[in-house]
Amino acid sequence: MKHSIRRQLAGVFIGLMAGTILLCWFINSTFLQRYYVHNKQNVLLEVYRELQEAVGDDGMDSETFQLRLQQSCSKYNLSLLVMDADSRPVMTFRGDEFIRQQLWQHIFMNTDETATVMKRTDQYVIQRVGDDRSRMEYIEIWGILGNGNFFLIRSALEGIRDSVQIANRFLAYVGVLGAVASGIIIWFVARRIADPILQLADISERMTHLDFEVRYHGESGNEIALLGENINKLSETLETTISELKTANNELKKDIEKKNQVDEMRREFLSNVSHELKTPIALIQGYAEGLQEGISDDPESRNFYCDVIVDEASRMNEMVKKLLTLNQLEFGNDPVSMERFDITAMVRNYLQSAKILADQHGIDVRMDQAEPVYVWGDEFKTEEVLMNYFSNAVNHCEGEKVIEVKIVCQDGHARVSVFNTGVPIPEDSLPHLWEKFYKVDKARTREYGGSGVGLSIVKAIMESMNQKYGVINYENGVSFWFELEQVEERGELFEKNS
Repeated sequence: MKHSIRRQLAGVFIGLMAGTILLCWFINSTFLQRYYVHNKQNVLLEVYRELQEAVGDDGMDSETFQLRLQQSCSKYNLSLLVMDADSRPVMTFRGDEFIRQQLWQHIFMNTDETATVMKRTDQYVIQRVGDDRSRMEYIEIWGILGNGNFFLIRSALEGIRDSVQIANRFLAYVGVLGAVASGIIIWFVARRIADPILQLADISERMTHLDFEVRYHGESGNEIALLGENINKLSETLETTISELKTANNELKKDIEKKNQVDEMRREFLSNVSHELKTPIALIQGYAEGLQEGISDDPESRNFYCDVIVDEASRMNEMVKKLLTLNQLEFGNDPVSMERFDITAMVRNYLQSAKILADQHGIDVRMDQAEPVYVWGDEFKTEEVLMNYFSNAVNHCEGEKVIEVKIVCQDGHARVSVFNTGVPIPEDSLPHLWEKFYKVDKARTREYGGSGVGLSIVKAIMESMNQKYGVINYENGVSFWFELEQVEERGELFEKNS
């Protein structure tokens, strides 16, 4: 990642550390020597004050004072010389002849081109002076004590320069090693901080793609873990909300599709009804106007006109009934009553009632099934399906004039088929047979008074019972069939349970 937070954190910490080390080095190089000189100046003044106090108390000869003074000189690396007016040393520590000459030179000459006066009073002078003999620089204080003795206290400054150089060199070594070690530590620390953040970034990215399966599992207990818990809750909430929205959206789509389907069915219904009723209404109107105008005066013609009007009115009444039935089935307003009944007995009873219709058309109706077959279904609606199949077979029966009804049991279902001899249905018409008002031969359908709704009623009934139905073409005729779930016999049920 170009702008990785791990690199940014490591860079910031390493930069801060390097800057701190450089700042320490600069301060050490610039101010350490000044601080040391200032501290030496204070030490010289402190020793001077001790000498003045000892002079005032006549305690210069005491062992306690001399021991304390010796400890101070050793601790701060001082050279000390006190002498009287006759140049006789009164007190000395690391004082040699050269120091005595320096003191006399300060007292009597009072000039030194190499000296830099730092502080001057009536009693003492503090100055920095160079020594040509040793090529060293000293800080010293000299003057006159309260008893008239002369004194000189000095300390070399070369040690502080060496100390500053050594300190700077050591600081550089420690700084480099510390920067490297700290950089490595900071890298791992930054990684420990950045990894949970990168994990949260990956979770948020997957959430943008509607993937809510991943969860944050941090256990650090810090703010990042709190953020991870909140993201987990957000993910769960979003998943639930989106699921509810999708469910509502699917329901809305279904409602819209159902509404569109209802609207389409309504438009189709009105269109088909207006088309189907147009012809009989025209006939009724025409013959009624003929009677009204007295076109024919003989009773036979008037009776014919009246018969046509009655037939067309009956045909319209029958079609409206079928359309109402179909409408109730399609909208689910006619509930299915599933019951156990003998399909064989139901078929035989219907064929017996329809025998007169078959005889009028000279049709031989055959059925060999004799044993009872019990099925699950709505007996009244099943009889209506059989009635539509049988009336359709009667109207299209030709050739040998045979209608054969069979009941075949297979795979736990009873299949009832109604076969009639005649001309097979064209293959391109088979998929449309179950559509409302579809007619293979419109002229012939008009001749026997068909409405094109019967097979649509069959489709609606069978689908309401969730059962199969269909049609099969043969060389000498057509067979329409439907299936119902067969009731298990007690013996078979006992064997299954055993």
